[in-house]
Amino acid sequence: MLTPNPSDPLSSDFRARVGSEISTYLDGRATVLAELGPETAEVIGLARAFTTGGKRVRPAFCCWGYLAATGGTTVPASVLQAAASLDVLHVAALVHDDVMDGSDTRRGLPAAHVQLERWHAAESRRGSTQAFGRAGAILLGDLLLLWSAEMFTSCGAERLDRAAPLAALVREEVNAGQFLDVTAQTRSPLSARSDPTSVIDQIQRVVEYKTARYTVIRPLQIGAALGGGSPELLDGLARFGSPLGRAFQYRDDVLGVFGDEAVTGKPAGDDLREGKLTVLIAKTMMLATSAQATELDALLGRPLSAEEVARAQGIITDSGALAAAEAEIEADAATALAELRLAGLPIAATTALTELVRLATQRSA
Repeated sequence: MLTPNPSDPLSSDFRARVGSEISTYLDGRATVLAELGPETAEVIGLARAFTTGGKRVRPAFCCWGYLAATGGTTVPASVLQAAASLDVLHVAALVHDDVMDGSDTRRGLPAAHVQLERWHAAESRRGSTQAFGRAGAILLGDLLLLWSAEMFTSCGAERLDRAAPLAALVREEVNAGQFLDVTAQTRSPLSARSDPTSVIDQIQRVVEYKTARYTVIRPLQIGAALGGGSPELLDGLARFGSPLGRAFQYRDDVLGVFGDEAVTGKPAGDDLREGKLTVLIAKTMMLATSAQATELDALLGRPLSAEEVARAQGIITDSGALAAAEAEIEADAATALAELRLAGLPIAATTALTELVRLATQRSA
């Protein structure tokens, strides 16, 4: 049993309990994989490294969705395992994202594909180190996805049959949402000047399916379904989760350009180097002068010096796009809180979710 603190829903104790659930599960998988051969130790080692730490936001939403439905104060071990499985799903997505984006770091560590490249080189193996790193990371992500599903279905929670369709749906949505994102990235950032409505609509669909549902709505609904919540409760949680999920992603977009590497675990301006077409970049293209937009476009999607990162940051700030993004984060957080008040949840759940709004939107990592 776990008794989470509504005033501190991402407490060190809560995060440790989630981490323990994942570690215990991976212990079992390590035993099974060891029968295949010693090579699999590398996979388990990476799985442990990237599932250690993290904010544990999705498990927290799941647990508080459960308590919103039951009105109780304790989360059974079975529900905690189900909640923890959502973080394993998250790491699966991160490993794949890093391959697709060509990211070098994750959570302050070399990304999985980079670590596998280094192992290949250190062992003087045959073939391309880069190809091996990519292939190994893709397979690691696939395994984490499978493990997340198995961890959920084996948790033994009551009403698992009610929550299982939602868990399947979130796995589908995050992968399909990633495809929407990959497709959106094929558009020129400058198209936000010539066709702003279409660009913003496309990016917002990515945000809804890749972030809002995956990070907030489905974890809440999965927890509520495990707690026997009504369809009306699940609908109310969705109305709360959609604007909060948007605000969460917009904060990520700001941190991807302006974040402190020592806090975020990724280099400052990493989204610029990856050339990500986010709402922040789209709004900059819409608001900046033609010369500024052209200059920013030339900086996106390539290695940048610290001076070039600072120049891109200056364009984004001077255009008013950063201020606009901050205003949208504040407005979406306010909308989420208004929906939370209308939901009429138990006091503890309302307290916890109110604090999660703050933690999700006023963060530095």
